[in-house]
Amino acid sequence: MMNSPRRKRKGLDFRSGAPRRLIVFSLKDFDINQGQKFEEWEEEKILSNLLTRLREISTYSIEEALGKQIIKTYDNFPDNSDFNHPRHIPEGVKWSTIRVKGKERIVGYVEKYIFYVVFLDKDHRFWITEKKHT
Repeated sequence: MMNSPRRKRKGLDFRSGAPRRLIVFSLKDFDINQGQKFEEWEEEKILSNLLTRLREISTYSIEEALGKQIIKTYDNFPDNSDFNHPRHIPEGVKWSTIRVKGKERIVGYVEKYIFYVVFLDKDHRFWITEKKHT
């Protein structure tokens, strides 16, 4: 019998203990009928801002992102919104937003360590608020 070659494991860093659970983003519930599509953000040259922001946030756990208010959660779907609660999203989820840059927001909900992206909101129309100092 021939001996199989052994691979050397150079430079691998094995950590002890449980790994830190970082936030993950899912597009499985993305609603193409409300808000904007990725193509629109690309045309307006803001899609790269979104991807950069997701890369930055991916270094945090959900708890860290909530604690730093990178992700803001709401108890319910807003009454004053240009969006409607999609039928494919269960009632009772904690709706959340992430500021991308300026007015742009990613809207979705969080379960465990996953942020489910539901809407792209370039005009801040998900949770409409009064303008301050005008």
